Amino acid sequence: MRLLHTMLRVGNLQRSIDFYTQVLGMKLLRTSENPDYKYSLAFVGYGSNPEHAEIELTYNHGTDHYDMGTAFGHIALGVPDVYAACEKIKAGGGNVTREAGPVKGGTSVIAFVTDPDGYKIELVQRAENAVGAGLR
Repeated sequence: MRLLHTMLRVGNLQRSIDFYTQVLGMKLLRTSENPDYKYSLAFVGYGSNPEHAEIELTYNHGTDHYDMGTAFGHIALGVPDVYAACEKIKAGGGNVTREAGPVKGGTSVIAFVTDPDGYKIELVQRAENAVGAGLR
Protein backbone atom coordinates (compact mmCIF):
# COMPACT_ATOMS: atom_id res chain seq x y z
CA MET A 1 0.00 0.00 0.00
CA ARG A 2 1.02 3.61 -0.49
CA LEU A 3 -0.41 7.05 0.12
CA LEU A 4 -1.96 8.42 -3.10
CA HIS A 5 -3.51 11.74 -2.13
CA THR A 6 -5.11 13.84 0.57
CA MET A 7 -8.43 15.52 -0.23
CA LEU A 8 -9.22 19.03 0.99
CA ARG A 9 -12.60 20.71 0.45
CA VAL A 10 -12.07 24.30 -0.65
CA GLY A 11 -14.36 27.32 -0.97
CA ASN A 12 -12.75 28.79 -4.10
CA LEU A 13 -10.92 26.39 -6.41
CA GLN A 14 -8.86 28.95 -8.33
CA ARG A 15 -7.76 30.72 -5.13
CA SER A 16 -6.57 27.38 -3.74
CA ILE A 17 -4.82 26.38 -6.98
CA ASP A 18 -3.03 29.75 -6.95
CA PHE A 19 -1.90 29.27 -3.33
CA TYR A 20 -0.57 25.74 -3.79
CA THR A 21 1.13 26.49 -7.13
CA GLN A 22 2.28 30.10 -6.77
CA VAL A 23 2.99 30.28 -3.02
CA LEU A 24 4.03 26.68 -2.23
CA GLY A 25 5.57 25.91 -5.63
CA MET A 26 3.48 22.83 -6.46
CA LYS A 27 2.38 21.96 -9.99
CA LEU A 28 -1.21 21.77 -11.15
CA LEU A 29 -1.27 18.13 -12.25
CA ARG A 30 -4.81 17.74 -13.58
CA THR A 31 -8.37 18.98 -13.20
CA SER A 32 -11.82 17.55 -13.78
CA GLU A 33 -15.32 18.98 -13.87
CA ASN A 34 -18.41 17.06 -12.79
CA PRO A 35 -21.33 19.42 -13.48
CA ASP A 36 -23.98 16.70 -13.08
CA TYR A 37 -22.79 16.09 -9.53
CA LYS A 38 -21.85 19.75 -8.91
CA TYR A 39 -18.19 19.45 -8.03
CA SER A 40 -14.80 20.27 -9.54
CA LEU A 41 -11.40 18.74 -8.74
CA ALA A 42 -7.82 19.92 -9.06
CA PHE A 43 -4.82 17.78 -8.16
CA VAL A 44 -1.61 19.53 -7.12
CA GLY A 45 1.78 18.28 -5.98
CA TYR A 46 5.53 18.33 -6.48
CA GLY A 47 5.19 15.35 -8.80
CA SER A 48 2.44 12.94 -9.72
CA ASN A 49 1.47 9.42 -8.75
CA PRO A 50 2.87 6.86 -8.42
CA GLU A 51 6.17 8.54 -7.42
CA HIS A 52 4.61 11.33 -5.32
CA ALA A 53 1.51 11.78 -3.19
CA GLU A 54 -0.84 14.54 -4.35
CA ILE A 55 -3.36 16.91 -2.83
CA GLU A 56 -6.87 16.74 -4.26
CA LEU A 57 -8.63 20.11 -4.00
CA THR A 58 -12.40 19.54 -4.14
CA TYR A 59 -14.81 22.39 -4.80
CA ASN A 60 -18.46 21.55 -4.20
CA HIS A 61 -20.38 24.06 -6.30
CA GLY A 62 -22.15 26.67 -4.19
CA THR A 63 -20.15 26.05 -0.99
CA ASP A 64 -17.73 28.87 -0.22
CA HIS A 65 -16.41 27.73 3.17
CA TYR A 66 -16.22 24.81 5.59
CA ASP A 67 -15.99 24.45 9.34
CA MET A 68 -12.57 23.06 10.16
CA GLY A 69 -13.43 20.77 13.02
CA THR A 70 -10.87 19.59 15.53
CA ALA A 71 -9.74 16.22 14.17
CA PHE A 72 -7.61 17.37 11.22
CA GLY A 73 -4.12 18.51 12.21
CA HIS A 74 -1.96 19.54 9.25
CA ILE A 75 -0.17 18.57 6.07
CA ALA A 76 3.65 18.42 6.40
CA LEU A 77 6.09 19.45 3.67
CA GLY A 78 9.82 18.76 3.82
CA VAL A 79 11.89 21.77 2.75
CA PRO A 80 15.67 22.34 2.65
CA ASP A 81 15.51 25.71 4.50
CA VAL A 82 12.43 26.57 6.58
CA TYR A 83 13.57 30.16 7.17
CA ALA A 84 13.95 30.83 3.42
CA ALA A 85 10.67 29.04 2.67
CA CYS A 86 8.81 31.30 5.13
CA GLU A 87 10.26 34.41 3.49
CA LYS A 88 9.26 33.14 0.04
CA ILE A 89 5.74 32.30 1.26
CA LYS A 90 5.32 35.75 2.84
CA ALA A 91 6.61 37.44 -0.33
CA GLY A 92 4.01 35.46 -2.30
CA GLY A 93 1.18 36.65 -0.07
CA GLY A 94 1.01 33.53 2.10
CA ASN A 95 0.16 33.53 5.81
CA VAL A 96 2.94 32.28 8.11
CA THR A 97 1.25 31.51 11.43
CA ARG A 98 4.28 30.14 13.28
CA GLU A 99 7.67 31.54 12.34
CA ALA A 100 10.59 29.23 11.62
CA GLY A 101 12.44 27.87 14.64
CA PRO A 102 13.11 24.76 16.66
CA VAL A 103 10.12 22.64 17.65
CA LYS A 104 9.28 22.87 21.35
CA GLY A 105 11.24 20.24 23.23
CA GLY A 106 13.37 19.30 20.21
CA THR A 107 15.84 20.44 17.61
CA SER A 108 13.90 20.03 14.33
CA VAL A 109 13.32 23.37 12.61
CA ILE A 110 9.68 23.87 11.69
CA ALA A 111 7.16 26.58 10.78
CA PHE A 112 3.44 26.66 10.03
CA VAL A 113 1.52 28.37 7.26
CA THR A 114 -2.20 28.47 6.60
CA ASP A 115 -3.80 28.09 3.17
CA PRO A 116 -6.70 30.32 2.01
CA ASP A 117 -9.28 27.93 3.50
CA GLY A 118 -7.55 27.72 6.88
CA TYR A 119 -5.79 24.37 6.47
CA LYS A 120 -2.51 24.20 8.39
CA ILE A 121 0.70 23.23 6.60
CA GLU A 122 3.83 22.41 8.58
CA LEU A 123 7.21 23.08 6.99
CA VAL A 124 9.90 20.70 8.28
CA GLN A 125 13.56 21.33 7.51
CA ARG A 126 14.98 18.25 5.83
CA ALA A 127 18.23 18.27 3.84
CA GLU A 128 17.12 15.37 1.62
CA ASN A 129 14.36 17.59 0.20
CA ALA A 130 16.87 19.99 -1.37
CA VAL A 131 16.40 18.46 -4.84
CA GLY A 132 13.05 19.03 -6.52
CA ALA A 133 11.49 21.09 -3.71
CA GLY A 134 9.30 23.98 -4.81
CA LEU A 135 10.07 26.05 -1.71
CA ARG A 136 13.77 26.74 -2.11
